[in-house]
Amino acid sequence: MLEAVTHGAARIMDQIERPQLRMVWPAHRIHQPPDVIAHHGYIIRTFRPGDEERFYEIMHLAGWPGWNADKLKFSLSRILPCGWFTAIREDTGHIVASAMCIHNYTQRHPFWGDLGWLACDPDHTGKGLGYTLSAAVTNRFISAGYTHIGLYTEHYRLPAIKTYLKLGYVPLIDRTETHDLWEEVCRELHWPFTPEQWLRQW
Repeated sequence: MLEAVTHGAARIMDQIERPQLRMVWPAHRIHQPPDVIAHHGYIIRTFRPGDEERFYEIMHLAGWPGWNADKLKFSLSRILPCGWFTAIREDTGHIVASAMCIHNYTQRHPFWGDLGWLACDPDHTGKGLGYTLSAAVTNRFISAGYTHIGLYTEHYRLPAIKTYLKLGYVPLIDRTETHDLWEEVCRELHWPFTPEQWLRQW
């Protein structure tokens, strides 16, 4: 039992200490927005006042607990107009997934747009909603004239990373540590590890 607890604690510390991964939309596709695919039984719409409480629930279900009005305020001040997208169950009107267009969210890359806080109710994963919301965000940035679009993610959020890769985002490798981490992630996803090819697309 002690060994299991120790192993679990070590895994948590590993997740905390390892760096976030950075991905970017390829420079040659900055005028080629991805298709926003429709899904039977769901509609995509932008944020409406009153969506907040359900958004907090989705964030909690997706592994980001603690969202409230104070925490949302930081993101709201950076979201593009008509840049917060939600996926809605057509039969109930219930929000099941969300993603945001955020201007310079980390304040580390001026003039960048960041695809932020992609999250989905676990009962609705595997339906391609994350892909569609990510495509909607990317389209919105391109229509707004952004020439630098990216995102941050954690190395253990493998389904989200695979979604970004399939959409067309490429890893940004800026140090040895992230090089090795991307190699590990690609191995787990059975995705080609091609850093030289990615470099040509930044």
